[in-house]
Amino acid sequence: MTFRQSSLFRRLMFSFAGVIVSVAIIGVLWMFYEAKVTQRTRTFSENKAHTLNILSHLVDTGARPERMLPALAAIEVNRERMFRELDYHSRVRVRVWLDGRLLYNSMPELPDVLPEVAARGAYAWVRWTAHDASNRIVVERRHEVDDEWMLTIWGVSFLLSSTFFSLPLLLIPAWLIVGIGLRPLRSIASSIAQRTDADLTPLPDSKYKELSPLVVAINGLMHRLSQRIEHEHEFLTDAAHELKTPLAAIQINAHVLMSRAGAEMAERCAEPAAGLRSGVARATHTVHQLLALERARAEPQVAQACPLTDVADFVRERVATAAHLAVQRNIEIEFDAAPDAGGALPLHLESMASAVDNLISNAIKYSPTDGRITVRLTRAAHGYRLAICDGGPGIAPDLRDKVFERFYRVPGQEQLGSGLGLAIAERGAARNGGTISLEDGEHRRGVCATITFTGAVG
Repeated sequence: MTFRQSSLFRRLMFSFAGVIVSVAIIGVLWMFYEAKVTQRTRTFSENKAHTLNILSHLVDTGARPERMLPALAAIEVNRERMFRELDYHSRVRVRVWLDGRLLYNSMPELPDVLPEVAARGAYAWVRWTAHDASNRIVVERRHEVDDEWMLTIWGVSFLLSSTFFSLPLLLIPAWLIVGIGLRPLRSIASSIAQRTDADLTPLPDSKYKELSPLVVAINGLMHRLSQRIEHEHEFLTDAAHELKTPLAAIQINAHVLMSRAGAEMAERCAEPAAGLRSGVARATHTVHQLLALERARAEPQVAQACPLTDVADFVRERVATAAHLAVQRNIEIEFDAAPDAGGALPLHLESMASAVDNLISNAIKYSPTDGRITVRLTRAAHGYRLAICDGGPGIAPDLRDKVFERFYRVPGQEQLGSGLGLAIAERGAARNGGTISLEDGEHRRGVCATITFTGAVG
């Protein structure tokens, strides 16, 4: 079952956007609350100022109705013009009494009593009255409290427009900041990804205190893995060395025992003795393979410490060494070196010999009797390419990576083996700056193991 990975970068960006939008919404709600609470106070102050202003104009008329009415009409015209320019929709009613008689009413269509508390479908009205006792003038101004404009599309867009316009301008710097901020983390991941499986050296200390715990934890894990691997290799080497002596003693004692036995006893014990020799030989081969595996992973040597070796002569010598194994099964080994394959490279002879010997040995082991093995040496871009092809059962493509693991053997194999040959060959090739790949053999039969190496001893 696979899980879709979430993005830490996307999570941070959404968090930034969520915080910005949340702050904007809280700001709008606060403005709405403030408007609700303070709108009546502001309207009350506006009412008071306008009423006193109207009263001062009427006093200047000398309390004469014929002069007061034109002044009130002019004031009303100016008010309507101002409200129209401001796109102001609240209603205002002005009434004036002279000697207790209603002289002027700007909105006679409204009822005499207007609600001072908002009700369903009706706004609240704020009232202020100014008196001039000497001239017997009373001015009343009622102003409609319009605090519902914020719930309209225009009001909401006005309050949120700044947030919508500023959101991209805020997120672009956040995108850059988060991307740059995560760069040290990507650098650590890249440094780990570029390492080989054998490189367990500690990571350099991070200059960022937030990443220091991660670096310390990774270095601690690498140290524990390094110690565990080292202990396993020490145990493997010690066990292999300890097994060499008793196996040799068993082989010698079995030979002495058979040589001292009579003819009748030798005939009766021939089959068990052959099985004993075969088992001891197999165990001895496994011990030598384990030791070879440990030598292949030994500490690196510098290229100058290795002799310059003619590559074609070296491969030809390894083929000749394995010839006796091929003769026992009547297998022909054909060695073909390209004309430009002659040349010298600094090779770590022991590890390279182990790599070539194991590949040739595997080819002989899995080739059918009376078969043929082809060994070809050609020049590569920066070194050489050695291909060893057999006519055996082959290896399925999905198993060609797994067979390089220690002690792994392809299921269903009838040939005896320890499952270490390809692991030893891979390490030997890597020590000489090379890699091993497995492909189908000639005519899609068998396996063609190819070593591409540069002689860069590591």
